[in-house]
Amino acid sequence: MVSANEREPVVHIRAAAAPDRPRLIPLINAAFAVETFLQGPRTDDERLAASMEKGTILVAEDDEGRLLASVYTELRGTHGYLGMLAVDPAHQRWGLGRRMMKAAEDYFRTRGCTALEITVLSLRPELLPIYRRFGFVETGTKTTSARTEGRLLKPRSEGQRGARRSLLCPIVDSQVRF
Repeated sequence: MVSANEREPVVHIRAAAAPDRPRLIPLINAAFAVETFLQGPRTDDERLAASMEKGTILVAEDDEGRLLASVYTELRGTHGYLGMLAVDPAHQRWGLGRRMMKAAEDYFRTRGCTALEITVLSLRPELLPIYRRFGFVETGTKTTSARTEGRLLKPRSEGQRGARRSLLCPIVDSQVRF
């Protein structure tokens, strides 16, 4: 359902539960289909179950219960780590990614976190300006191994190196960036 005044669908954001996994897997894999430099799907039941044991996945669903977006959240002391932000390709560019980032920030703020951390693969350079607009700054770079997130990197051309860029964004009580 799309609200009358906006293109954004009306969504409800909640923590995912184990019964959501069969619906989350195709959503996440469809959103990450652009990562053609990695072999295999972005996630599967085993990896998603492990992620849900370690952290919390927030999901956005419409009034009819269709999953539209998700984001992985993990408490790391006073920082909150977020990753695997996925928006159904049919609903991209509707502001759902921004809304999921805000939901993650709110989630971490209520748990006493003072900053958000993310990691971006250097093979996805188009993501860095987006996260910078959200207030993230780079804090480090680490060369990736041949295996990333449980997936093998496809053979690369000579001179092409993969790296993980760490980014940090402070949480400010009254500031809403997303």
